[in-house]
Amino acid sequence: MPPASAGRPNADDDLSTVLELERELQTAECRRDRERLARLLADDFTEVGASGTMWDKSSILDLLGSEISVEIEVIEPVGRVIGPGYVLLQWISRTPEMRARRTSLWRRTDTGWELVHHQGTPLA
Repeated sequence: MPPASAGRPNADDDLSTVLELERELQTAECRRDRERLARLLADDFTEVGASGTMWDKSSILDLLGSEISVEIEVIEPVGRVIGPGYVLLQWISRTPEMRARRTSLWRRTDTGWELVHHQGTPLA
């Protein structure tokens, strides 16, 4: 009889996968690819940006489609499984203009992982 966890990813695999997806989201290539972004963002996606602005999926897709490409560095990422099919990531972003503390909530679906919520808080 196979172990109870057979066929299910373990927490380390989930964290690794979600961190890889978060890093992908910070690349200029992904941010310019509306179809890829639409697959990665949940239909009920929300964001509180470092500016304090609230975004939903539609508005963030429009924003990123017109964004000037910038290199976003992911620093000190830490993740944890907070429930079945949910991973919380915390990290610091650095661009030439600013640094921010970031938090992302990811949810596993039948088709893969999707970003449900993101928040950025500026750092001095």
